[in-house]
Amino acid sequence: MKLLKAILCFVMMFGSATALHADDAPFDLPGPKIDVRVTRGNMTLPIAEVPELLPQDKLGIKADIPATQSNHLLLIVAFLRDTTNEPPDNWFTKIETWKQPPGGTYIVVPEGAQRALLFVAPETGGDFDTLRSAVKGEPGLFIRANMALNKASLEQQRIERYLAGMQVVTLDDEKAIQERSAKLAASLALKPNDSCFKQPVEVQVDCLTQTSAPLLLDDGHGETIANEISTGALSDFFNEAGQTDNAVYSAYVGTLIDLIHLVGMMHTARYQYIPAISFPQKSTMNLMLNAPPSFHSPKSVIVIALPAIRNPRLPSVRLDNPMQNFCVANPALILPVRGTPLLFSTAFAHDLAIDFGSSTSPVRIPVMPDAFKGGLVPSDTGVHRLLKSITSLGASSTSRYLRGTLRGYWGFREFEGPTLTFEQSTNGLWHLTDADTLIAGKNGKVTLQGDTACISQIKLADAAGKEIAPVSFAPLANNKNAVTVEIPLQGREPGVYSIDVYQHGASTPRTLRLTAYSAGVHLEKVLTSATGDTAILLGNGAEDAVSVKIGEQVFLPGAQVGDDGSLELHASRAGLSTEAMTAAVSLKDGRVVNVPVAAESPGALLRLLSFQSTITLRKEELELTIGGHQDIPLHATLNFVVQSLNPFPRSQTLEITTADGVLHSTLSLSSESLVLQDERTVVGTVDLDKAFGESAFGELRLRAVAGDGTFGPWITLGKLVRRPYITAVHCTDFESPTCTIEGSDLFLATAFSTTESFEFGVPVPSGFDKGTFTIPMKATGRETTLYVKLRDDPQAVAAIRIEDKSAAR
Repeated sequence: MKLLKAILCFVMMFGSATALHADDAPFDLPGPKIDVRVTRGNMTLPIAEVPELLPQDKLGIKADIPATQSNHLLLIVAFLRDTTNEPPDNWFTKIETWKQPPGGTYIVVPEGAQRALLFVAPETGGDFDTLRSAVKGEPGLFIRANMALNKASLEQQRIERYLAGMQVVTLDDEKAIQERSAKLAASLALKPNDSCFKQPVEVQVDCLTQTSAPLLLDDGHGETIANEISTGALSDFFNEAGQTDNAVYSAYVGTLIDLIHLVGMMHTARYQYIPAISFPQKSTMNLMLNAPPSFHSPKSVIVIALPAIRNPRLPSVRLDNPMQNFCVANPALILPVRGTPLLFSTAFAHDLAIDFGSSTSPVRIPVMPDAFKGGLVPSDTGVHRLLKSITSLGASSTSRYLRGTLRGYWGFREFEGPTLTFEQSTNGLWHLTDADTLIAGKNGKVTLQGDTACISQIKLADAAGKEIAPVSFAPLANNKNAVTVEIPLQGREPGVYSIDVYQHGASTPRTLRLTAYSAGVHLEKVLTSATGDTAILLGNGAEDAVSVKIGEQVFLPGAQVGDDGSLELHASRAGLSTEAMTAAVSLKDGRVVNVPVAAESPGALLRLLSFQSTITLRKEELELTIGGHQDIPLHATLNFVVQSLNPFPRSQTLEITTADGVLHSTLSLSSESLVLQDERTVVGTVDLDKAFGESAFGELRLRAVAGDGTFGPWITLGKLVRRPYITAVHCTDFESPTCTIEGSDLFLATAFSTTESFEFGVPVPSGFDKGTFTIPMKATGRETTLYVKLRDDPQAVAAIRIEDKSAAR
C-alpha cells in the first residue's frame, strides 16, 4: 500500500530504533500477558469487564511470566494527573516479576489520578528512576499515549470480532458471505471493503479478513488519535500521505500512523518505547506488538494502557424497533438492540438479563450479545425457565402480554435498558387485510393483523387443505401487531387457498382462508334492453361472470362472448324489477363486483370495424399520400363499417361530428347513407366536403341515436386533416439547388422537405398565403418525392411524387 510505503520511508529516514517493515507493520507479535483484577467496594471484576477506573479502586496486578524466562523484567505501574502537572514519585510502583507474590501486587488508584499506564522493561541499572523521570518530565506525552492505546485497542477489538465472525462463513456461498459481513459490520459499526465483493467468491472472505479490509465508521467510541494529532511537521507529513491514498485509512494503518508518531516523540537515548494493543479476556490482558522488543541498548520498554480514570459512562442501549413485540416461547429469540458497538466487541456489559416480575419473586432470562445476530440472545434454559414461571407471574390464557426490562452491569455500574413487550402463543386472534387484491399467477402481499410475535412459520395450502409452499413474512414497520405476508401465487390457478399459521409453543396451526382472483378483470357497465329480459355485460373478463343481479332480477349467461368481449345474459324469471343503478356481478373466482347500469340501448353501443377514405383530386392537383393511419383527408368520401351489440334498429341514426361538436352530420337508413350488411352490421358513407365544409379538422367522432332520442357513447373514427392544394413541384440543381412548390393553401403545411428525415426541411411561416414556396435540394441526385408535414397532424409525414418532367437540369 502507498501509505505503508510512506510510513516505512519515514521510519528509515529518521533512523528510528523501532524498525518496522511493510510486512510486519500490523500488531501481530504476541507480547507478555498481564493479569489484572479490579476491586471496587465488595465487587471484583476481571479487567475485560472494566471500561473505566475510579480513585480508590484496588488493582490486583500480576505478570504472567513463564518459569523459563531468562531475562528479568520489571513491571512498572504509573498514574498520571494532567498534561501540565507531573505526578508525585509515590504514584509509581515497581514490581519485580521474578519476585512477585503468588496472588499478585495490589495497588490503590490514588485520588486525583486521570490516567494509568503499565511499563514492561528489562532490568538494568537505574531503570526505575530513569523511566519515572522520563514520564514525569513529559506527562502530556504519556497521557496522549494512554489515549491512543486505549482507542486503538477498542478499535482492534471490534475488528478482531469481525474477523473472527467472518472466518466461520461458508467460503463458496456469496450470499452467505455478504449477509454475514453486513450483519457483523452493522453490529460493530464497521464498513467492510466493498471491492472485496467484486472479486471471485472463493477469495472474498480472504479479502474481507485482511488486516486492511474493515474501515472504521465514526461512532464516537473508536475514533483514532489521528484526528487529534493535527499540528506539527509529522502531522503535515501524515496528512499528505493520507491524501495519496484517497484520505481513507484502514484501522491498522491509522493505528500505525498514530503510534509511530508517539514512538518518535517518546524515544530517548536509553530506551525505545513499543506500543502494545490489548485484547483482554477475563482477567488477562493479551498484548500484541508491532515491533520486536530489544534487550540491547537502547532497550525496549513496552507501553500498556489501563482504562481511563473517570466517572462511569453508561451506554444508551435501545431497540431497533421500539414498537416490536417478542415471543416468550421462541427458542431462537433475538432482541435486536443498538447503541454502542462496544456492547458486541467487549465484555464491558455483563450479567445481562430480561427481568420479569417484582423484586420479591424475580423471573429472569439471562442474555448475551451476539454480533452476528445483531442483538441479545438468551440460552435455551432461560427460555424454558421463563415458560415454567409464567404461572407464578399471574399470567393466564387471557393475559397475552408480559413486560420485561433489560438490566445488567456496565463494568461496576448497574444499568437499565429498554422495556420489552412479550407475547404468549394465542389461539390466533388474527385477520387478513388486502386479501381481495390477490391475483392468480402473480405473487401477492397481504397483511396479517393480530398478536403476531409468536408466529414461527406460515405455509400456503390448496382448497383441499394440502400444504403446497412455504410463505415468507416480515414485521410491518410502525405496527407491532401486524406482519406482511408474501403469498406465492406465481403459476397458480384462480380459486380458494388458505394459509396455515404456526406459533412457537402451539401444537397445531391456525388456518385462514383466502382467494386468488382471475387477472385482468375490469368490468365497465351493464346495458339492459327496453323489455328487461336481456342484459349486456361490457369490460375485460366479462366471460368470468356467473350471474348479474339488477334490482330483483337475476340474469344468467345465455350466449358466447362476443368478439368485442361483451357477454349477453338473459333474465331468469319474467316480471321482476330491474330498477337499480348498480348491478352485482358474481364471478367464477368468488368475487362479487358492483358494476354501474347504463341507460344506453344495447343497439346503440357501436364498435368500429374499418374505415376507408377515397380522395377526390381537384383540377391539376398532385396526389398527396397521407402518412398517418388514423388521418382522414377532408376532400374525400369516407366509407366505414360499424357493428352494434344488439340488432341495429331501423329507426336508429348515426351522428358524425368534430370534437368540438360544432360541425356535425346525421346519417340514416332512409337516406341511403347507411346500409345494413346484416342485423348488427352497418356500412356508412359520407361526403366530407359537403358535410363539414373547408374549415373542418381534428378528431372525428360517431355515435348512435335511438329512435326515442337516447344517445349511445361516442367512438372515434379518426383525425380529419386538410391538405395544401399543390399543382406543381419544380426542382433544379443549377447554381443553387432548390425545389419550388406551386399551388394554394400552402399554409396548411407546417414544413416541406426533400428528405423524409426533414434534414433539409423548411418550416412554413405562420400567416403565409403566397402561391409558391421554395426549399433547398440535396447536393446530389434527382428528387423524386416531396415530403410534407400537415398542420392538422404534424406528427405524420405525407408525400407527393415528383414527376420527371418537373425537374430541369
